[in-house]
Amino acid sequence: MNYRVLLVCMGNICRSPTAEGVLRHFIRINNLGDKVEVDSAGTHGYHVGEPPDARTQRAAAARGYNLSQLRARKVARQDLDYFDLILAMDRSNLDTLMRLADPDQQSRIRLFMEYARNFEDDEVPDPYYGLGHGFDLVLDMVEDAALGLIDEIKRQLGRGSQLR
Repeated sequence: MNYRVLLVCMGNICRSPTAEGVLRHFIRINNLGDKVEVDSAGTHGYHVGEPPDARTQRAAAARGYNLSQLRARKVARQDLDYFDLILAMDRSNLDTLMRLADPDQQSRIRLFMEYARNFEDDEVPDPYYGLGHGFDLVLDMVEDAALGLIDEIKRQLGRGSQLR
């Protein structure tokens, strides 16, 4: 593996598992499976061991992404060393990750939407308490940022440098 990417939201049942499933799909179709490892986690342990929210799974399945095998977990201290790139879904989770990280780990932590091309938003909104259409918006945003991230990974692999 060349790159290890961790996607992070609060509970790891909506946004970050969606991003994990979408990114895994794009990694597969771009033949990067032997070069990129992806996982997701939450900054809070509310849902550890649970599958993604049923609404998240339905919205993802409607676009061909199967999230049913994913299980929520909480970010662990060792994740901050293990992953080369840690991408938060919003500023609140970014701040939490930055507080957990040592100064030398902080350069690996960014907002996922930094890689988006078509959305100017810097945060993926949490759809958990909203109406159903929020899950489709999350997918739109995640697909956009995931494609941008794949392009960046390909550029970095071409240069033989780390994605930091």
